[in-house]
Amino acid sequence: MERSDLPAIADLFTRTFRKNNQATDSQLAGYLETVFFSSPLYTPDVGSLVHLNETSTIDSAILAMPVEFIVHGRPVTARVLCAFMAEGKSGAAGAARLARMLRAARQDFCFTDNASPVSADHWVAGGGLVLPVQSLEWHRTFRPAAAALDMARRRVKLLAKLPLQGLARIADRFVRRSRTSFAAAPQDGVTSTPISLPQLMEQAQVMMERFSVHPVFSKPEFDWLVAAAKLNTSLGELQCRSITDAQGKIIGCYLYFGADGRNAVVMNVFCHERQEALVVAQIFADLDNLGYASAQGMAQPFLTQAVLRQRHLVHKHTGYFCLVTRHADLKEAAIGDGFYAGGLASESWSRLLHDF
Repeated sequence: MERSDLPAIADLFTRTFRKNNQATDSQLAGYLETVFFSSPLYTPDVGSLVHLNETSTIDSAILAMPVEFIVHGRPVTARVLCAFMAEGKSGAAGAARLARMLRAARQDFCFTDNASPVSADHWVAGGGLVLPVQSLEWHRTFRPAAAALDMARRRVKLLAKLPLQGLARIADRFVRRSRTSFAAAPQDGVTSTPISLPQLMEQAQVMMERFSVHPVFSKPEFDWLVAAAKLNTSLGELQCRSITDAQGKIIGCYLYFGADGRNAVVMNVFCHERQEALVVAQIFADLDNLGYASAQGMAQPFLTQAVLRQRHLVHKHTGYFCLVTRHADLKEAAIGDGFYAGGLASESWSRLLHDF
């Protein structure tokens, strides 16, 4: 894909994924340029792909963003595939060609955390993997009336104009008195404090060493990812906190989007081994104490047991986490416990999933 393709890609994206839109959002092409051309890791070799039909019109495309990983000690630039779109019969043929280009035998590392069932089948046919745990999101409710109102407002925009917050607060005070399990309790002696983004990365770099495959998050790339993620104002403010045990030792940290009184989206959780239960309990206690109605985040194998201890929590499937690679050691890590991805090292922060 070249920059000159962006207006056509914006129109194709709108026709494919936003069929009810009367016209393409005027900001979409500019946003696509920011996400898919301005990363410090961008080169055409790890960029997006388009297919031209016999009239030189783009009829299918795969949008891809580079993210650098460490794979058993060696750096590998992965492609995060963010949208796979096609239009008409020629587009279907073009999509098949593009899919063949991304077969496992040809790729160091490609992944997505938002594949449809049809796309997931293509990934498997191409020699890829579907990771079942990472294909789930956990959702924890703290204030059920406010959470229901927030969900309804996202689906029916007219409700945002009605003054219903007060009624939701009254209902939640009653519910939380009668059902105390909606409140999240921390472990004794565990505390947390807000930290800066550079502090988060300093702590996270040490905590990610437990994984044989994990993001590099170099300063140029991390700063770019944060700046790009902050463009998604619909999720609220990007914030981070550090968690300390009763002996004053830092045992974890996390990054999340939060909109006052609404939903908190946990992007990344980092922690030392065998501290998962303390860290997860504190995260939920923090978000409850900060007044959020609910919280959500991507399921991770190393956190699953700790997350399942929570009350009023469900897991939902919103998209498949799929990857392809020609490297056997990367596949083994992904199937086992040595793989860390998601959050900033994914597309979950992208505006393409939330608006446009």
